[in-house]
Amino acid sequence: MAAFDSRTLRDALGSFVTGVTVITTRDADGAPHGLTVNSFSSVSLDPPLVLWSQASAAPSHAAFRAASHFAVNILAEDQLDVSTRFARRGDKFGASGWREGLAGLPLLEGCVAWLECRLLETHAGGDHRVFIGHVERLERTERRPLVFGGGRYLSVRPHHISPPLPLGAGVA
Repeated sequence: MAAFDSRTLRDALGSFVTGVTVITTRDADGAPHGLTVNSFSSVSLDPPLVLWSQASAAPSHAAFRAASHFAVNILAEDQLDVSTRFARRGDKFGASGWREGLAGLPLLEGCVAWLECRLLETHAGGDHRVFIGHVERLERTERRPLVFGGGRYLSVRPHHISPPLPLGAGVA
């Protein structure tokens, strides 16, 4: 197997298209924190578990490690500006409409879905930490998701050979 550098690895991993989320929480003082994340995945349906990862050097890392809950805001295809804002430093919540969920979690307006989770555990993983949460409440709309692949944002369109699934139907 040929040797590779981090750029080559990043490019290879970028060929896996993912959804785009903003993970949010509140710190001990009640201040909201959030960041754009595409390292999100389901773990289990029974019990309902999800995971995501964050760079250990991220400014909000301590807030997420100490929080009892986090929310996964799955972004809609017209929320590229939200993704960009939460990927940078600075005021993230001032320009975003949001409401409070469980434990005061910030839930961003206009998303495809919201998963409100209780933090179960974290695991060190290289320069990141993996967060595993139990989904305690969720809400879903019929909007189309924002996706990311190959180093850029993409739009989702149904494949011509795929019949539409009814709302709530799953694919294994």
